[in-house]
Amino acid sequence: MENHTVRTQEAEIKIVWIIKALLCAFVLSAFLLMLLAMLLYKMNLDEKKVAAGIIVIYVLSTFLGGFFIGKKAGKRKFIWGLIVGILYFALLLLISFGIYHSLQANGANVLATFLMCAGGGTLGGMFS
Repeated sequence: MENHTVRTQEAEIKIVWIIKALLCAFVLSAFLLMLLAMLLYKMNLDEKKVAAGIIVIYVLSTFLGGFFIGKKAGKRKFIWGLIVGILYFALLLLISFGIYHSLQANGANVLATFLMCAGGGTLGGMFS
C-alpha cells in the first residue's frame, strides 16, 4: 500500500513538471509572437520572414520546455524533452482546431511542425 502511494506521488510530481515546462514554453511563445507581431508592424516583414520567425519560435519554445523538464527529471532527459515537445505540438493543434474548426495546413507542414517541436524539446532535454 505504501509503495503504491509513493509511486502515485512521484507520478503527480512528474505531471506537475510537465505542466510547468509547457507553461514556460507557451509563455516564451506568447512573448516572442508579440515581438514578431511588433516587428511585422514596424518593419513590414514579408511572408517568408514571418514564417521563418514562427518556426524559430516553435523550436526555441520547445527547447526551453525540454531544458526545464530535463533539469527537473535528472535522468532520461531527452525522453522528457521529447514528451514536452509532443505535448506542445498537440496543444498547438488543439488550439488551431478550436480557432479554425479545421486543419489549415497540408500534411507535410503538420509533419514538419511536429518534427520541429519534438526535436526542439528533445534537444532542450539533452542540453539540460
